[in-house]
Amino acid sequence: MTSHTLLTIGILIILLSRSFYNPTEVTIMPEKKSRILYIKRFLEEQTDEDHPAAIADIIGYLDGEGITATRKTVSQDIELLIESGVDLVCNKSRQNQYFIGERYFETPELKLLIDAAQASKFLTAKRSSKLIGKLLALTSIYQAGALKDGLYFDGQIKPKNENAYISADILLTAVNTKKRIQFMYYEYSPEKKKTYKHKRQVYEFSPWRFIWNNDNYYVVGHSENHGRAVTFRVDRIAAPKKTELDAVPIPEGFDLAAFAKSVFHMYEGPALDVTLKCENALMKTIIDRFGESVHTKIADEEHFYAKVNIMASKTFYGWLFGMDGAIKITAPAEAVDEYRKMLGRAEKSFVPKKRD
Repeated sequence: MTSHTLLTIGILIILLSRSFYNPTEVTIMPEKKSRILYIKRFLEEQTDEDHPAAIADIIGYLDGEGITATRKTVSQDIELLIESGVDLVCNKSRQNQYFIGERYFETPELKLLIDAAQASKFLTAKRSSKLIGKLLALTSIYQAGALKDGLYFDGQIKPKNENAYISADILLTAVNTKKRIQFMYYEYSPEKKKTYKHKRQVYEFSPWRFIWNNDNYYVVGHSENHGRAVTFRVDRIAAPKKTELDAVPIPEGFDLAAFAKSVFHMYEGPALDVTLKCENALMKTIIDRFGESVHTKIADEEHFYAKVNIMASKTFYGWLFGMDGAIKITAPAEAVDEYRKMLGRAEKSFVPKKRD
């Protein structure tokens, strides 16, 4: 799973959660709640390591909000916040200065999450902007300003409506409540029009898990129509509807990673241990696809061997073809023969050039 995949999944978890952010709870007496919560808000929004605030600054802020305070009451409130778990750092000088230390997200983490929200094809431009605004609210106004200045929208593909977002929310609820849902599923005709599969067939589905693959969001679960575990792309789901039917439980020992590998990376096909002879420059490519635990050994000064377990399918051979000869299959013979046949079929698909 790529770092971008992980980041985007993290974004969706935050996006779909019922409560976006739970700040540290503070146990205080009722008469102090208003003042101490204003102090906490001020420190969260207006301070960081480079912008600490003195007690006089806090008193000035409270005065602007119509709240009376003294140095003594503010100092007591700050102590209460610290005792309640708020990470307040004090710079001791002629006058003590305070700032929020550790936050729910550190600035580099926010940067990565913001980039993922911005790049996601699953979120509309409006939803991405709204989510980025929520993420920026989790840091000081100064750090938020720096993060905002670094934003760049490159005109990437974005959905035009929030249907996929709504479907994801319904699916997540069904997963949490262990209920089935019903929906229709669409694809595109040669005229580029949405067409419902199997003449608007209604699917009955027990969702188990979500998978992010190649910038698309999928749900894995049991389909009553197929009688087995299948995947559906969330943005292709239409008119989802919750039911009160109990979901088919996820089988004990169900290996989601293996299922995802068979569906997305290699598609269905016989499992084979394949030996590949690769140019040295492609070690990073092999590791990206098969992981750091992949078995390799030196072949010669310019090549290395990689022994990998794959599903021998068109997807694997298509990936191999894209390496432009820099990766060759050396074993087993059946994989070599199948790849040769595929190349032959590809050659026959070329339209002969007309002679003048």
